[in-house]
Amino acid sequence: MPGCARLRASQTIKKFLEKRRKRGKFVLRAIDEINTISDRREFMNNPAPAISLPAGIGDQKPANQAVLDWVHEIELLTQPENIFWCDGSERENDFLIAESLKQNVLLKLNEKKAPRSYLHRSNPNDVARVEQFTFICTPTKAEAGPTNNWSEPAETYSKLQGLLKGAMRGRTMFVVPYIMGPPDSPLTKIGFEITDSKYVVLSMRIMTRMGEIAVKRLGHDPKAEWNRGVHSLLDVNPERRFICHFPQDNAIISVGSGYGGNVLLSKKCLALRIGSYLARKQGWLAEHMLILGVESPAGKKHYVAAAFPSACGKTNFAMLIPPKHFAGWKVTTVGDDIAWMQIRDGRLWAVNPENGYFGVVPGTSCKSNPNAMKSIERDTLYTNVALTDDGDVWWEGKDGAPPKHAIDWRGNDWTPDSKEKAAHPNSRFATPMRNNPVLDPHVEDGNGVPISAIIFGGRRSDTMPLVFQAFDWEHGTYVGATMASETTAAATGAVGQVRRDPMAMLPFCGYNIGDYFRHWLETGNRLTNPPLIFHVNWFRKSADGKFLWPGFGDNMRVLEWIIDRCEGRVGATESTIGYIPRMQDLDLDELSGVTPNQMRELLNVNAEEWQKEISDHAKFFESLGGGVPKELHTQREQLAARLR
Repeated sequence: MPGCARLRASQTIKKFLEKRRKRGKFVLRAIDEINTISDRREFMNNPAPAISLPAGIGDQKPANQAVLDWVHEIELLTQPENIFWCDGSERENDFLIAESLKQNVLLKLNEKKAPRSYLHRSNPNDVARVEQFTFICTPTKAEAGPTNNWSEPAETYSKLQGLLKGAMRGRTMFVVPYIMGPPDSPLTKIGFEITDSKYVVLSMRIMTRMGEIAVKRLGHDPKAEWNRGVHSLLDVNPERRFICHFPQDNAIISVGSGYGGNVLLSKKCLALRIGSYLARKQGWLAEHMLILGVESPAGKKHYVAAAFPSACGKTNFAMLIPPKHFAGWKVTTVGDDIAWMQIRDGRLWAVNPENGYFGVVPGTSCKSNPNAMKSIERDTLYTNVALTDDGDVWWEGKDGAPPKHAIDWRGNDWTPDSKEKAAHPNSRFATPMRNNPVLDPHVEDGNGVPISAIIFGGRRSDTMPLVFQAFDWEHGTYVGATMASETTAAATGAVGQVRRDPMAMLPFCGYNIGDYFRHWLETGNRLTNPPLIFHVNWFRKSADGKFLWPGFGDNMRVLEWIIDRCEGRVGATESTIGYIPRMQDLDLDELSGVTPNQMRELLNVNAEEWQKEISDHAKFFESLGGGVPKELHTQREQLAARLR
């Protein structure tokens, strides 16, 4: 499109949006990025053209009439060129990859350097989760609570139906059946996602157990429970970008985005937002937690769940490699992001509902996470990383020297002298969990694994010590409820600001956060053998702004203390905030670069900083209205009294 034509198109769109704003038909926001979109591609072009379906591919309809009726309803609304029923087969995958390469949805990487791996670039206006455009649609605003954007269900359905009307003309509608969880787990949930994005289909095949396995699990019963998910790229316009959840209907609708966190409806949408609602209703926990196994040289094994906000070392911890000093210790990965936990025999048992990893790439290296690097050597779908001249991928923090030339995540030339980063700070990899060399042998166990400890942790440069243990489950719930972290690029918005992120669930709790806290407290009352609860902070800094703790593999030293506490084998000091290890309680042998003074600083509880902390706790609870359980207010008062 010539420059003048692009300008006219941009002005036309702006006028259209302004009229819609005045008429109140849509929730519209700034339109500054329209010109960027116009410059990147012809604005009115179809970003997801239809594909021709060869015989025997895309025609495997399920027998469940409820699914067929729902798909037909969405077909009538969106009016696609054709319908592709996904079965999850290798043949189907090969066909969709070939079509994606033809249409430049994917770029093939060097087969020798990155076997069976591909690069995808999203629109520059569409590179992260958009919490401001994410809604919980419940009958009342109180049900969604103060931490969620609320939208009235009937009005939202009407608005979304208007956006989806005819949205798939000239496109292929893909119907993606999938399950979350091991096939034989009582916690496993079934979902169907309708999408017009091949990138979504290929990613869902990595991230879920997709295809025929889900159709069989659902069966023929039209009243069976399953999640209905609809996604359309529309024109990838931030003014028409909404991710809407309808908990009472077990339904999700996402429009206007192509970024994984907004459109892989199995992940944050079902596994956490809808999942947390179902968990409260059905008596289990859906949590933003990794699950790892720790086996001692004596063969004793424990499982730990840990909640960290995005880009706080979560994947690194899930795939931790103990230092040489810990010869004989083994750490295995059950899951790197989400844990579904049920009570059995008075304990919490956890499963990983996912089938792959969707991790942040920048900073990932053989030093920071060797197992992640091994996991993404093959069969990986990269998003928004740089492309080297020899067909490999590169990102800031990768091992070795930067390439002398590359194509950056926007598709522009890049050199080490460029002002812009080669890879987007929130660039991602999606890779099958089977690639993980330390995958836990019980990852497919439908009964789950028993959880000995729960760890909370955020990115804090001060205040929080390296590690402390909560006094009991109620106190641990308070520790999780008041957890805070410095913001990162994983969510749009300012970077580096400290925000409260209870249980790392602030963006993901699908109902009122006060009721969520209550559910945690009630769950603890049902446990006769509850896991111990801890808080860690790998990111504490000295006065000169340098990290005090080396992190990475040396986090094993903290993990060992946690396991020893679970077994009652090691001591601690009872402080005002919880049990803190003494220096002699931690194995610090062969730990380089950390002086005794630095260790004392890492384990120190600064009363002045904590006075400010509990004041912030009070402000946070106040911001949540009257829904915070009285037990947590009491915990704060007791903490304040101990500090006095």
